[in-house]
Amino acid sequence: MNFRIGHGYDIHRTVAGRPLVLGGVKFDAPFGLDGHSDADALTHAVCDALLGAAGLPDIGHFFPNTDPQWKNADSQVLLQRVISALRERGWVPVNVDATLIAEKPKIAPRLAEMKAALAASTGLPVDAVGLKATTNEGSDDIGRGLAIAAHAVALIRKS
Repeated sequence: MNFRIGHGYDIHRTVAGRPLVLGGVKFDAPFGLDGHSDADALTHAVCDALLGAAGLPDIGHFFPNTDPQWKNADSQVLLQRVISALRERGWVPVNVDATLIAEKPKIAPRLAEMKAALAASTGLPVDAVGLKATTNEGSDDIGRGLAIAAHAVALIRKS
């Protein structure tokens, strides 16, 4: 098979006292996301989509939260390492498409920056990175602003 598709999902609770990083972009917000690395839920979902497409284990396998070297790690670095792991196995990304689900802050004004950061880390052209933002309309923890989640799909091909 020359092409494969993978899906990724991630969610993190919001917490005071941490920077908010989404898609490699820092937001001016009174909260960040709780996690071992920078907790960039969008980038983590993209990582899992790429890893899944290659038939590899999830992001937690490669960057476990029990390993101190990944404490506060930049998720763009993790994404670059995922791309390297794919390339070592003969796969290259074709495109990624993701949806970020958050009540706040407003995501739309920063979509172009996030697309550019994800493109740079994956080696894809910006137009091969799809990115949308939506809310949960006040429903559940995401809708109450207590968490942020992301879904992503990725297409890879044999190099």
